[in-house]
Amino acid sequence: MLTSDTPPADQNHDPKWAQSSDGTAPAPPPELPSQQAGPGGPEGLAEPRQGAHWVLTLSCPDGPGIVHAVSGALAAMGGNITESQQYGDPESGRFFMRVQIQADTNHEALEALIRPIAGRFGMDWQLDTVGRPLRTIVMVSKTAHCLIDLLYRRGQERLPIEIVAVVSNHPDLRPEAEFYGVPFYHIPVAKETKPQAEAQLKHLITELDVELVVLARYMQILSDNLCSFLEGKAINIHHSFLPSFKGARPYAQAHARGVKLIGATAHYVTKSLDEGPIIEQDVERVDHSVSVEALAHLGQDVERRALARAVRWHAEHRILVNGSRTVVFR
Repeated sequence: MLTSDTPPADQNHDPKWAQSSDGTAPAPPPELPSQQAGPGGPEGLAEPRQGAHWVLTLSCPDGPGIVHAVSGALAAMGGNITESQQYGDPESGRFFMRVQIQADTNHEALEALIRPIAGRFGMDWQLDTVGRPLRTIVMVSKTAHCLIDLLYRRGQERLPIEIVAVVSNHPDLRPEAEFYGVPFYHIPVAKETKPQAEAQLKHLITELDVELVVLARYMQILSDNLCSFLEGKAINIHHSFLPSFKGARPYAQAHARGVKLIGATAHYVTKSLDEGPIIEQDVERVDHSVSVEALAHLGQDVERRALARAVRWHAEHRILVNGSRTVVFR
């Protein structure tokens, strides 16, 4: 059953969201902790802010006049462009742009300014406040290195995210979450209860207004339905030995083959297992003297580094998906 340190919810909740671990009587979900979005969150975007800093990302079919239209409109309303990056992909024919603007305006006014330009060029676009922490759930199993790294970086304000919950299919990492004051939810997953477990997770994501889900060594395969639900807002991390060394103990397999490089890949979650658009990769050179244990430790370091960069770039709106690839404005 889904468990946390929060008190049980009112009995009028739909019981389908939770089920006892032995599959007997269903139980109601826990009452979710009160975690309202702060002044810089979605509820506060409509309020005028003196000298507010905004970030606009967009993609559209490439063509003349896009940069002029966007920058000209922003300048006409008194906006100061503090950062601008763009890329035109000759293969896909798509244009990508990220702009940071300082302006004495509010979210609605900026949206009204951008909307006709977006319609004219067929843009997919997003507008947010620079530095607003994204409400994030971190999902784990039993391995702690990525979770602890994310919690530490967030505690040091080195990641623009707010970790509102840690979710796991095992109870092992509850102490780590509690140490950082983050609610921990245990959602057991078994073959016969997987649909109920994923329903609980979706309910939690909706109730907590979650914007990003990080699979920080979460060792469960997500259903196609859940992958679709999380499209564009879920990041996974895994070692880069795939597809060569699959299954258990990949570092032992790699050691046996005498690999000279180990690495990690952070990517968006899709229905294709471990094949979503790649955000970041990192590597470490090794040689014949490195033991299996040392290889695994180096691999964990690479994984946490790659994942932290991917999470930061996503939260800073620096990543735009380009088909099966990504454009990353670092």
